[in-house]
Amino acid sequence: MIVDAARLAGRNLFAPESRSAFWKILGITILLLIGAWLLVRNLFIALALPWLDALIPGIPDWAGWLGFVFGLIASLGLALGLALLVAPVTAVIAGFFLDGVAEIIEKRDYPHDPVGTSVPMGQAIIYTAKFLGVVIVGNIFALLLLLIPGVNVAAFLLVNGYLFGREFFEFAAMRYRSEGEVRQMRSRHSGIIFMAGLLIAAFLSIPIVNLLTPLFAAGLMVHLHKMLSERDDEFSLSSRQPV
Repeated sequence: MIVDAARLAGRNLFAPESRSAFWKILGITILLLIGAWLLVRNLFIALALPWLDALIPGIPDWAGWLGFVFGLIASLGLALGLALLVAPVTAVIAGFFLDGVAEIIEKRDYPHDPVGTSVPMGQAIIYTAKFLGVVIVGNIFALLLLLIPGVNVAAFLLVNGYLFGREFFEFAAMRYRSEGEVRQMRSRHSGIIFMAGLLIAAFLSIPIVNLLTPLFAAGLMVHLHKMLSERDDEFSLSSRQPV
């Protein structure tokens, strides 16, 4: 089921109907990452450089290599920070663009089913803000574990797998269900949703490709919600039939 949903989501990335959403999401993701990187960079410079001057006051000319080494370390740290910023940026984009992507998929791949209802803007903003906060906290926790060999990659995948599996599924399911119904459905299929979330986290970990995470994750969870809904309907129908 997850493989089929992933295959359909991959096809959706380059489908003609998704071309507008593709370029829009890609462009906004890049702009947000640049803005976030500049913010982190300036904050890093503001905090780190005074600390270096205090630690080594009046650095002599012969020690200029220290500046080079420090700059290299800072560049590596900022590159790592940029990679980690993809997760919260994805969270922001998901809240505002998932409905549009979901509608394209529903109309193209499920023409005989009713199209879902977009989440009201106010509710979407609140939900996105909560999601963003949880993603930031979760990735800070994952960042603290980066220094532990053998745990760092697993921590990144597990944290983001759980968070993105849960939240993207809820985004897709809320187009058709109330919050209570969505929570019940997520609880029933928690294992499958978590595995789908791990797939999103793996996609998120691939440089360059991860810029399309919002589009891929949205497509994956729209298809997965449809498949799980069909399974639930079949189970409900069979349970009502007389033995």
